[in-house]
Amino acid sequence: MVRRDRLRRMREWWVQVGLLAVPLLAAYLHIPPPQLSPALHSWKTSGKFFTYKGLRIFYQDSVGVVGSPEIVVLLHGFPTSSYDWYKIWEGLTLRFHRVIALDFLGFGFSDKPRPHQYSIFEQASIVEALLRHLGLQNRRVNLLSHDYGDIVAQELLYRYKQNRSGRLTIKSLCLSNGGIFPETHRPLLLQKLLKDGGVLSPILTRLMNFFVFSRGLTPVFGPYTRPSESELWDMWAGIRNNDGNLVIDSLLQYINQRKKFRRRWVGALASVTIPIHFIYGPLDPINPYPEFLELYRKTLPRSTVSILDDHISHYPQLEDPMGFLNAYMGFINSF
Repeated sequence: MVRRDRLRRMREWWVQVGLLAVPLLAAYLHIPPPQLSPALHSWKTSGKFFTYKGLRIFYQDSVGVVGSPEIVVLLHGFPTSSYDWYKIWEGLTLRFHRVIALDFLGFGFSDKPRPHQYSIFEQASIVEALLRHLGLQNRRVNLLSHDYGDIVAQELLYRYKQNRSGRLTIKSLCLSNGGIFPETHRPLLLQKLLKDGGVLSPILTRLMNFFVFSRGLTPVFGPYTRPSESELWDMWAGIRNNDGNLVIDSLLQYINQRKKFRRRWVGALASVTIPIHFIYGPLDPINPYPEFLELYRKTLPRSTVSILDDHISHYPQLEDPMGFLNAYMGFINSF
């Protein structure tokens, strides 16, 4: 009898826990995205949108040096947005006539459709569509990319190499801290879990919050150059905009695409004759030194490389904006 009463009380306790947990979980899953900081709000209001196949794509387009023909197009990384470039934006406008950046589909302020089969090929087509929208499809452009954007740049380079009509005419390419080689790329644990698209993916994306995000992202920065809490909130606000946390697993399919199309994308880098440069934060745990750099120099012997200070890691344009900008200007002024 005592044992039966104990079991009954335990069942009642679990029922009460469950009844309490359901509304708490429902409230948690419907936490609104954080409000934009004044700086991020200013970034959004100063930008524009264009439509690609019914989807709204956010972009920035600044006019810089008057009389210069030079155009630079910036391609951001995963999981952030075009706001990654804000620390070097003004410096770029002092050298280029047009400075252009976009939020890829599924990122930042752009639309984040679901379900959707996100692909590097589509992102490259969106970049081409943006340049057509701006009337710059026949102009030679300089590409500056980071992380995920490196892979998009590789696909654009492949199309340019094939001399396909309507494609970008690329004058130069500068990559930075991106996993252009699948064999030297070391994704984070959460990325590994999400990219496989298993039953855990929809659960993990819904349970993701600022704490999980910041704990996962902070280690890819150098120990002395980690973002402040307000900077992390800006990144998280960009992800949460349009429920972007729910498409992270779909976006991460680029890791699988990169393995599948390695020959196409690495081959494009190895075979073109335009100037190519790489800016490298050597403390990067995702593209570790020296394995990454050794393979890069072996595969692309004609490319030049800038190695930043040894405490700079995966986000060099945010961790060392002046060093990054000086390295890029040194490259762009060399031809």
